[in-house]
Amino acid sequence: MNTNLKKKMAAIGAATQVCFRVVFADGSSYQNREGAPDATFIIRRRRVAWQVLLFGHVGLMEAYFNGDVDVEGSLAMAFRAAMDAGFDDRPTFLVSVRNWWHELLHSNASVRQAKSNARFHYGPGQDFYREWLDEVGMAYTCSWFTDDTKTLEEAQVAKMDHVCRKVLLKAGDTFADIGSGWGNLLFHAWEKYGAHGTGINATSEQVRETREEIKRRGLEGKVEVLERDLRDVPGQFDKMLSIGILEHAGRDQLGEVIKAHADYLKPGGLGVIHFIGHVGVRETEFWIRKYIFPGGWIPSLAEAIDWCERCGLEIVDIENLRRNYALTLDDWAQRFDRNWEKVHKLDPKRFDEKFRRVWRCYLWSCAEMFRSPNGKTHLFQIVVSKGNIGDNYPMSRAFLYR
Repeated sequence: MNTNLKKKMAAIGAATQVCFRVVFADGSSYQNREGAPDATFIIRRRRVAWQVLLFGHVGLMEAYFNGDVDVEGSLAMAFRAAMDAGFDDRPTFLVSVRNWWHELLHSNASVRQAKSNARFHYGPGQDFYREWLDEVGMAYTCSWFTDDTKTLEEAQVAKMDHVCRKVLLKAGDTFADIGSGWGNLLFHAWEKYGAHGTGINATSEQVRETREEIKRRGLEGKVEVLERDLRDVPGQFDKMLSIGILEHAGRDQLGEVIKAHADYLKPGGLGVIHFIGHVGVRETEFWIRKYIFPGGWIPSLAEAIDWCERCGLEIVDIENLRRNYALTLDDWAQRFDRNWEKVHKLDPKRFDEKFRRVWRCYLWSCAEMFRSPNGKTHLFQIVVSKGNIGDNYPMSRAFLYR
């Protein structure tokens, strides 16, 4: 069995320019090219060979989570090597079965389960996320790096302006912020554009923390946040901003979620739907669903467009920000590593070594996924109009960059 693992590592080594070394459980080692390795895998248990045979890259990662494998050096380069070789391309049969079982248990079909899934990820609260998100508003979505952007904070402000400009947000407008996080977009849109935002959020902790911030800023009556499932539409708005929501809709709920997006808009209203999307219809990565986002499912761009059209939303513009997400995640991962001891002290039992390893894999692997030339996972912004767009929308993109 160890022979099969060695062959697998050699196949990865031949397919990448990343220099890496593997020390196997029997004491032997392999290095794919001369020089100092960017990453070194230390395999501490023979059972890892079985885990890789049965579960592929998921098995290797779970062995790392549990301490059967250690990685020295750059975790990012370890993931880059695996992606160069397509090690993560096709889930094994058993991983597909586990993904099916996960969907059975954690589907977002019910409002109750969708809320539970959201709380699984966002429940750790502001103190945890504050240690590694931006210092402007803790935006937990892809930022926008213009050619002269120097910091993550600048990039997140630029992203907020980018989506507000895309819908021509102006003073007096009402807008729905679907999946409002900690309210950064609500606050920015009021302070810069004078627009009245209503946040829609299913996570109790985020709603409570956002309301506290609204009160602290003295913005009662100007912005608000409602605790509810996004499919429970409270009314219609001039504009709609949905930042990082479609990937949480669920495998079979995309249609009803996009219909809800349409229902938020008044006739002729404008919206931006910003989401992680696949190129082509693909399974969503199982380990991300199990350990990070239960119930999540990444739709394809084609599926999202199809449902927008079915629900009466005209596609006005599509932009791909894939490369921006790689840079965003680089910064998050670096901050997470740098501030890990502060995170650990918040709750040593909850934020333990396994948690650290899972989240390091999540952040660094996603950065490399968005960077990879082989990647099929991108970040799209779709501008939509409820019905055909009128003559009051600019004829070119030039207005976005003035």
